[in-house]
Amino acid sequence: MAVSSPFVEQEQIVGALWHGFADMGVVERDGAFVVARGEGAYIWDRAGTRYLDATAGLWFANVGHGRSEIGDAVAAQLAKVAHYSNFGDLAAEPTVELAERLATIAPVPGSKIFFTSGGSDSIDTAAKLTRRYWQEMGRPEKTLVVSREKAYHGMHVGGTSLAGIPVNAEGYGNLWDDAAKVSWDDAKSLLALIERVGADRIAAFFCEPVIGAGGVYLPPEGYLAEVRDICREHDVLFVVDEVVTGFGRIGGSWFASDRFGLEPDLMTTAKGLTSGYVPMGAVFVAPKVAEPFFAGGVWWRHGYTYGGHAGAAAAALANLDILERENLLAESARLERTLHEKLSPLAEHPRVAEVRSGLGAVAAVQLADASEALQFVKTLRQHGISSRAAGQGALQISPSFVMTDEQVQDLSDGFASALG
Repeated sequence: MAVSSPFVEQEQIVGALWHGFADMGVVERDGAFVVARGEGAYIWDRAGTRYLDATAGLWFANVGHGRSEIGDAVAAQLAKVAHYSNFGDLAAEPTVELAERLATIAPVPGSKIFFTSGGSDSIDTAAKLTRRYWQEMGRPEKTLVVSREKAYHGMHVGGTSLAGIPVNAEGYGNLWDDAAKVSWDDAKSLLALIERVGADRIAAFFCEPVIGAGGVYLPPEGYLAEVRDICREHDVLFVVDEVVTGFGRIGGSWFASDRFGLEPDLMTTAKGLTSGYVPMGAVFVAPKVAEPFFAGGVWWRHGYTYGGHAGAAAAALANLDILERENLLAESARLERTLHEKLSPLAEHPRVAEVRSGLGAVAAVQLADASEALQFVKTLRQHGISSRAAGQGALQISPSFVMTDEQVQDLSDGFASALG
């Protein structure tokens, strides 16, 4: 695969920055990989070496890097008023406009939009709201929140407690008593839990349509519809976590909930809402859940200083404009096909256990030896590819929707060369 200049080892970068999800001893020893700029589906390091961005940052750069239109929209808003507050009866103009626009694409008509600062905020907001909803409905005993093995739901207290990735919850003790987990791929395990503890104890079931950070696992055929129906039949709120899959990642639709007809009671989002240009998240709340709080006389004492930030709302509006104007949801559907076609042959390599692809602009190359994944990320850089390890030995692929079929071929060739 051709890159813009020969691979150059970056100078060792050490200092005050504490990286997330990192062995800081290794980072201190080997230095950091510093991204200097990005354009489209590419990023460049400080030495000027170009890399295909296989992951769109951290799942989020749906419209690609370097979109000055979004930066200009943010700057224009900051020059007017950067932010104020959304508490009480306060709101900023672009925040109101964004809420109305999101309501028009919500999987459930009439949904209300609660803004947050990111995905972890959205998850904790949804977890609190499900429990408070049942309080308002006169059923305070419904407090148990259920998630799945392999699931990732952010790293706040609620998300950590819901984590189906055991290492992400290690070392904290018991943060939240009322959390339970079921199998990631067997709807009957959810039904068994409901029958064991009683539906009158369970507030909600949290479900990623495609498991993301847990390793990019696609849902078994019929699984999503089955768990949705189980929740409906047993009066359990169905919360769909679309922080990764939202805003076009699951090709051809705004949300995976649209593609699979899920009609969630709550839907958590972030990442693709602004394509990562500034932090922002949103929780879509179906009319059924919102109604007790909009009837009057009820205060939900919850919110974030920067929830619905005016500058972030301007970024989101510009991002949605690009997604619509350039028909990028259709481009995501194209990538679904191309990624599957170009990456599937990698499964024949002896170092690869399987390739997971074929649903949306996501894929994973699962290494046979999971312990090789972190080093393999660095090897990929030597072949012009920037990726990351996810789950147990998987290499994440979730490109910007602007990645061309030719670039997907370069991506596959880079993986093949790195595998040796």
